[in-house]
Amino acid sequence: MRFHLASLSLLHFRNHREAEVDLGPEVNCFVGPNGVGKTNLLDAVHYLSLAKSYFDPVDTHNILHGEELFMVQGRMHTADGEDAILCSVRSGQRKILSRNKKEYDRLADHVGRYPVVMITPYDGQLILEGSEVRRRFLDGLIAQFDRTYLDALIRYNRSLAQRNTMLKHFAEMGGGSLDQLEAWDEQLIQHGGTVFEVRNAFMQELVPLLERHYAEISAGPERVALAYRSALDAVPMRDLLRQAWDRDRAAGHTTQGVHKDDLLFTINDQPLKRYGSQGQQKTYLIALKLAQFDLTQVRSGLRPILLLDDIFDKIDPQRMRHLLKLLSDQRFGQVFITDTDASRLHTALDGLDLDVRFFHLDHDRPLTREKVERTIA
Repeated sequence: MRFHLASLSLLHFRNHREAEVDLGPEVNCFVGPNGVGKTNLLDAVHYLSLAKSYFDPVDTHNILHGEELFMVQGRMHTADGEDAILCSVRSGQRKILSRNKKEYDRLADHVGRYPVVMITPYDGQLILEGSEVRRRFLDGLIAQFDRTYLDALIRYNRSLAQRNTMLKHFAEMGGGSLDQLEAWDEQLIQHGGTVFEVRNAFMQELVPLLERHYAEISAGPERVALAYRSALDAVPMRDLLRQAWDRDRAAGHTTQGVHKDDLLFTINDQPLKRYGSQGQQKTYLIALKLAQFDLTQVRSGLRPILLLDDIFDKIDPQRMRHLLKLLSDQRFGQVFITDTDASRLHTALDGLDLDVRFFHLDHDRPLTREKVERTIA
């Protein structure tokens, strides 16, 4: 089933004081020099889908400097009609998200209704940064279409925070016993078990898709793999917590559990971070995101919106041809592309049987309601 974003309206979001644009149902290209806010437009789409930024977890950082709030609005065209989505953040107040003027009690109830997949140079942090970044990627991916998982993860993290508060008190004041943590431990065991099982099952579906896409894009001899690493593979959660009691009390926080799990990216059985070339790492990340797209579509029954941020400047012609072949085969739903070079995009997309629309931005003439330039290829 397909859906698409029919219009996008911004107020005081990042560097956009005010912007409004009508969008096409297939391919929308935002072109212009660096620093004009092309990526911010894609991030606004991400907000409408997941009620958060792809790049910055602190909502207030996305308010235009000198202003008190930002507002992102959009009209989603679905099989059942059009939905009006609004996301607003004001300094010092809670985030507001509404659909058809009805505010959500829980933001989690919106997640998965309009799935998105984003590919950006920023994804390199999945390889280069620590395990927290990879867990956040995995959790966000699963949570888009598994409410049970999202609920378990939220409850696990709440219990973890309470347990850590008690452990910090023990570390500062001395004393404390494992029995005093029993209520929180039972919550961690219950919800952590659900998180572990769902992650494990999910990886069984994701990995073959990653391997297939990598082989198609690279056409090379190298082998890639993706493994989920958790201490729960070998030891039950209850035993982990008991074994770690002395260490937890000394550290003042919980040192074992699914909040410490990680993903291992490998190429030819070696760590991708150390042994993969820059081109191999980029190929791996694109393949991973295409696998995410496939699996999200299967799980949700919806074709996610695909956001391609500055991607054609970062990949070689062979990988570009693979992505364009997928576009021409109409494997995707609505697609947003940013690029600094309009002629490159025109050349790349020329001849595809798609509705391709171009929107131009520059420093002197930002994307505004009165000053949108649009050409249809």
